[in-house]
Amino acid sequence: MFENLSSKLEAVFKKLRGHGKLTEENIQEALKEVRVSLLEADVNFKVVKDFIQAVQQRAIGQEVVGSLTPAQQLIKVVQEELTALMGGEGQGIHLSGSPPVPIMLVGLHGSGKTTTAGKLARYFQEKKKRPYLIPADVYRPAAIEQLQKLGQELGVDFYRPQASQTPLDISLKGRRRPSEKGTT
Repeated sequence: MFENLSSKLEAVFKKLRGHGKLTEENIQEALKEVRVSLLEADVNFKVVKDFIQAVQQRAIGQEVVGSLTPAQQLIKVVQEELTALMGGEGQGIHLSGSPPVPIMLVGLHGSGKTTTAGKLARYFQEKKKRPYLIPADVYRPAAIEQLQKLGQELGVDFYRPQASQTPLDISLKGRRRPSEKGTT
């Protein structure tokens, strides 16, 4: 979502160059793109409305800080408001419970679940954990292949589901991690 939002705003921010102050007129177009991008990402309408209002209140008429351009200033305000909306400062991942500790990634098609799974696997490898990837997206077989390829590239064990398995079956059987690498 953030990459999509960033690319959509890039053209709008170019128009903001050369202004000493952020005005309501020169940020409305940028905020319209933010609004559309958030709504396209299925963010609740009320959340988007409140978010846009908060950005407007902070950004309109604000002097450009230091060496920041108006575009950079607006990006800064949007980033700070997104961070606040998502709960403030980032929190680390704290695993508790007896292994294996499952982490389920859920989201719309194309939202980055497979990529995130790979990044999490690498993160846990760096923390001396043994990640194990279990693909349960039976509606998009390419996602299973993509996750398997990521696992191979990272040297991470991977559960290979049978074509007849349901997501529940995959999840339950996949939790029984094989004792030897490369087996199911």
